[in-house]
Amino acid sequence: MSDPQRRPLPHDFHPPVAAFAVESDDVREGERLREDQVQAAGNVSPQLRWSGFPAGTKSFAVTCFDPEAPTGSGFWHWVLFDIPATVTELPAGAGSGDLAGLPPGAVHARNDYGSRDFGGAAPPPGDGPHRYVFTVYAVDSERLGPDQDASPAVVGFNLRFHTLGRAQLVGVYEVPAEG
Repeated sequence: MSDPQRRPLPHDFHPPVAAFAVESDDVREGERLREDQVQAAGNVSPQLRWSGFPAGTKSFAVTCFDPEAPTGSGFWHWVLFDIPATVTELPAGAGSGDLAGLPPGAVHARNDYGSRDFGGAAPPPGDGPHRYVFTVYAVDSERLGPDQDASPAVVGFNLRFHTLGRAQLVGVYEVPAEG
């Protein structure tokens, strides 16, 4: 596989916007994801908290994207939007299981696994390190527009035109070659 740092991220094709901060008790920038954030070993969405977002923010969206997935178009692991502007943190597991940690009104679109939740890391064995890009978007409207049946591409299209600011945190995961 080619150097993962060369693969573009979805928002690399969007206009520049204000940056703000996202932190996590579960994901460290550039470090390996925890085993419970892996598809086969727990599938638990990480805790995230954000601050310093632009004035005028009316809601948030959270995504997780793997640009190194061997699909030609990457892989969307998490697509969550319409998070109320008063919410600045998601607890671990909010996007997993019974979704009890989600704030009222938040909408999960279908991820590339075909489910409406967080789908953990699952790179093919021997494919090298994959980046898992957790992005929080500050949105200029309370409702982004799509519903839970929207594809990640449709959500991304709407985010392109409604994002005031963006924060990202990148974890890494790799499965060694078998044998």
